[in-house]
Amino acid sequence: MHALVTGGGGFLGRYIVEQLIERGDQVRSFGRGEYPELSEAGIEVVRGDIANEIAVADACAGIDCVFHVAALPGVSMRAKPYYDVNLSGTLNVVAACREHDVSRLVYTSSPSVVFAGEDQAGIDETAPLALDWLREHRSYYSHSKALAEEHVTNASGEHLRTCALRPHLIWGPRDGHLVPRLLDRARKGRLRRVGSGTNLVDMIYVENAAEAHLLAADALAQEDSPAAGKAYFLSQGEPVNCWGWIDEILGLAGLGPVERPISLPAAWRIGHVLESLYKTLQLSGEPPMTRFVAAQLAKSHWYDISAARRDLGYSPQVTTEEGMRRLGEWIQALETQ
Repeated sequence: MHALVTGGGGFLGRYIVEQLIERGDQVRSFGRGEYPELSEAGIEVVRGDIANEIAVADACAGIDCVFHVAALPGVSMRAKPYYDVNLSGTLNVVAACREHDVSRLVYTSSPSVVFAGEDQAGIDETAPLALDWLREHRSYYSHSKALAEEHVTNASGEHLRTCALRPHLIWGPRDGHLVPRLLDRARKGRLRRVGSGTNLVDMIYVENAAEAHLLAADALAQEDSPAAGKAYFLSQGEPVNCWGWIDEILGLAGLGPVERPISLPAAWRIGHVLESLYKTLQLSGEPPMTRFVAAQLAKSHWYDISAARRDLGYSPQVTTEEGMRRLGEWIQALETQ
């Protein structure tokens, strides 16, 4: 097929691009950067802004399947960029798919779209989107992603089949977000164990997340696809202790475990104050703590992936142990540069 990957130069997007190329598909990448390494690999690189509907429409011309991965992550208190990129950008992608008769759209969502500040243990896709809670607690990333996911799944029909994937805590070599931030905060002495330290979370190795996207695209190729119009949780298939896993990542870089604790109520109060300061003063960057982050670090959030196994044929091919070994090699290579 001829595939378009928005955010093809990013962490997950690049793995999707590489897996598509490896199996013989033709790939076009759309993003703001030049990414010469993609061009050198024979990939068509188109530069543009996902919030620009004309640029997005042009990028979708002649495409069979779109993997819409591009998004603005984080917990900044400046709301508008999240809705411009994550919501308006997705609306542009859906409209462009319809304009150019693209038959399949796989959207990268997030499990945080259903997170409402309480423990989630083994829940499935029947859990409702937490739109009100996310908006009230200023989680602009998750709220904008939830609205975008809703638009994508509702857009599925006879001529355009869509689905949304919810990979949780993507990690692995070339990570530019989760692991580097953990290591940076640990080195600066800014990591605190929030809550009891017993909460369980799901996560997913990046190559498994990428493969799930290809499986979803193939499932949508069926006219009576069971995946059409649905959302799917994705993970390694077994939750881990959140803080034990964080300590393991720190250990790969030769750092000690997180030892200084803070209670969830205290972290929640600090987050609320910092949110208000950043919002009122329009400060750039992200608050060191927010209410959403405090809840995510203290509460359990892991999910039932049986629907993805059934409808997509998903099964994590890279084990957590093997993934951690590869992550360790990557971290060590960075340390020696």
